[in-house]
Parts: sequence; structure tokens; C-alpha cells
Amino acid sequence: MIQRILIFVTILLVLDLYLLTSFKNYFTNNTVKLSFKWFYGISMFVSYACFALIILNIDNRPTQGTLIINLWFGYTFAFIALKLGMFLTAAFDDVVRIVEFVGKFIANVFSSSNTAVNLSERRKFIGQIGLGLASIPFLSMLYGITKGKYNYKIKEVALSFKNLPKSFDGLKIVHISDIHSGSFDDIDEVAHGVNMIKEQKPDLILFTGDLVNNDAVEIVPYKELFGSMTAPLGVFSSLGNHDYGTHKRWNSSEEKRQNLLNLFQHQKDMGFELLNNTSKTISKNGEQIDIVGVENWGKPPFPQIGDLSKALENANKDNFKILLSHDPTHWDEKVIPHKEQIDLTLSGHTHGMQFGVEIPGFKWSPSKYIYKRWAGLYNNKEQYLYVNRGFGFLGFPGRVGIWPEITVITLHQKS
Repeated sequence: MIQRILIFVTILLVLDLYLLTSFKNYFTNNTVKLSFKWFYGISMFVSYACFALIILNIDNRPTQGTLIINLWFGYTFAFIALKLGMFLTAAFDDVVRIVEFVGKFIANVFSSSNTAVNLSERRKFIGQIGLGLASIPFLSMLYGITKGKYNYKIKEVALSFKNLPKSFDGLKIVHISDIHSGSFDDIDEVAHGVNMIKEQKPDLILFTGDLVNNDAVEIVPYKELFGSMTAPLGVFSSLGNHDYGTHKRWNSSEEKRQNLLNLFQHQKDMGFELLNNTSKTISKNGEQIDIVGVENWGKPPFPQIGDLSKALENANKDNFKILLSHDPTHWDEKVIPHKEQIDLTLSGHTHGMQFGVEIPGFKWSPSKYIYKRWAGLYNNKEQYLYVNRGFGFLGFPGRVGIWPEITVITLHQKS
């Protein structure tokens, strides 16, 4: 372990010295050059201290987020992104430098005149442009860790189904996912998001897992807040991979089991009806739909505990069905091939990687290279999947371009 840490730190030091040496030559003004050195040196100290904190607390991570820690970690992420852009620029500059050297050598050998192309000014220009481009994600991530993580957005979706009972025509659902309460650092901002949910006046609230990062106690400061969300037809939930505490080292299997039982109790206290491989029939004017919930099912290393067939045992085969399944991978692997049709599946899990670009007509995130269905609406004939981008955040304590989401889905009867 110590040997790996030393290797990691050595690589980082070599990289930082390479970048610092390369980029200081792009500035002719001594004041600017000195300012860059101070900025880079302080950023190195902040990031190395962050790595040390992670290593020292690997088995004793806090159960509640704090603003200082989140800003500290977030700045480290942003600085890494900046260094990546700087490295690409410096590497390109070195290639140009080699070409320049070879060009001068050839010119001196084969030309009687002592003329050669001087690319130093062009390289300086390229370096400054490269630094400017590298600063874009850096500055964007600084916004993401201060404002973006609570920049809640409402996504409205309208869907029509032939088999939706007439009594449920116009059914308004709020779908949220991935609360990750242990990451929050501002209860007032979270309250603002919860108030946005309540302002929708939904008929039904559905939550698709990851209430906590690992420990059930993480939700305790927010129980009253999330418990204030109510809907006439109920609040239903399912489990996500983090809810099982599988991303933490426990002192014993009994401690881990008790943590999950505590989470069950917290959900009950909040008024969330947890559907663990089971279903609930909702009636209105003598007509019915089924809300089905499975435990987490994802590709390894994520748990595959979800059992769709078991969840459907008490459901009416002919009823319109809404499935809560945390990981969208489940939809392609198990839901679509299943003998019983699930009309609408709601998922989360991906967070859209909390980083990307979404503008009208264009949607991109690194998440698309990992998950086939990573954000928004998908369909396979008459079956639909909606992947929520997540209410909270995890890992990188911020969001850039992929904002925290509250989905409002309105169901209509197709004539």
C-alpha cells in the first residue's frame, strides 16, 4: 500500500514539475509569471493535502458533508482537469519543438544560407491558447462546486399509453433519484429543491434509490425535510447500490445488516413505502395500476439482487405497470425480455456523470460511454424508460452541465 502511494506521489510530482517548467516559459511578463507560479504551487499543496486526507481516512469517511471539505475536494478535481488540459498542450508543444529542431538541423545541413524557421513565438501563442482552453473546464468545475450542485431543474415529460385506465388519465408523477444525503453541505439549498417538488402538487412521488452514500445515519438530518413530501396516491421507493453499504468496510456482517435495517426504518419514518422485489396496487374509481419495485440490479461490481419475477407475483397481469429499478442496465437485460410487459420503468444511478453538455438538439456526457441509457427518455416499442439525472451528487462534489433533476411525468390515455 505504502509503495503504491509513493509511486503515485512520485508520478504526480514529475508531472507537476514538467507542467510548471513548460508553462512558465509562455509568459514574458515577470509579474504574470510569478503569479502563475504561486497559483500552481498553492494548487499543488491543496491537491496533495486532499490526497493525504483521503488516504488517512479511507476507512473512516465522514457521514455528513461539509462545505469546506466539499470545496476542498472539488477544487482538487478542478485542478486535475486543468492539469490534463495543460499536459495535452505541453505535449503538443514538445512535438512542435522536436519538429523545429529537426527542421533547423536539416536547414543547416542542406542550405548554404544560415536561415531556419523560428517557431518559438508560434509555440508561445499555442501554449497561451492551450492554457486558456484548459481553464474553461477548470472554471466550469469551480462553478459546479459552488452553485451547480444545487441548480435544480424540472424536466417535464408527457407520455401516452393505450392501456392506461381512464381514471389515471392526467396522472402527475414526480420522479427523483440518487439523493445521496451524506454529500449535502447546505440544508437550505436542499430544502429549496424539496420545495420545488412540493410545488408540483404531484399525485404520486416515486424515488429510485441511493438515499445515502453508505451509512443509514446520513439521512437523519434530512428526514423531516424529505418526510414533508406527500402525494395523494403515496410516496414509493426502491433501493440503489449505495443503500446496501457495499462501498464501505464494515467491522462485521452484522453491523452492515443492521445499517440496512436502519435505512428501512428511516424510509418508513419519512413516509416512503419501500418496494423490495414486491408491488403495490393503486386504485382510483374502481380502476387499478401497479407500482412495482425491485432491489438493485446492475452489472458487476454492483449488486444483482433485483428479482422482477418475484416483484410481479402479486401484481395483476393485465394492469398498467410502473417499475422502480435503480440501474437502467436492468431495463435492457431483464425488463424488455420479460414475459410480462412493464409499461414504464424509472431509473437513476448514472448521475449523467455530473458533467456534460445539454443544449437543444445535443446531449453529451462521458456517461454515454459506460451506460447505453444514461439520461432522459428511451423506448422500445410500447415500453418506456426514463433515467433521472439525480437529485444529489457523489464523488465530485458538484455538477457541470448535467444539473440535479426533478422529473415531472404526466401520463395520458392514448385514444
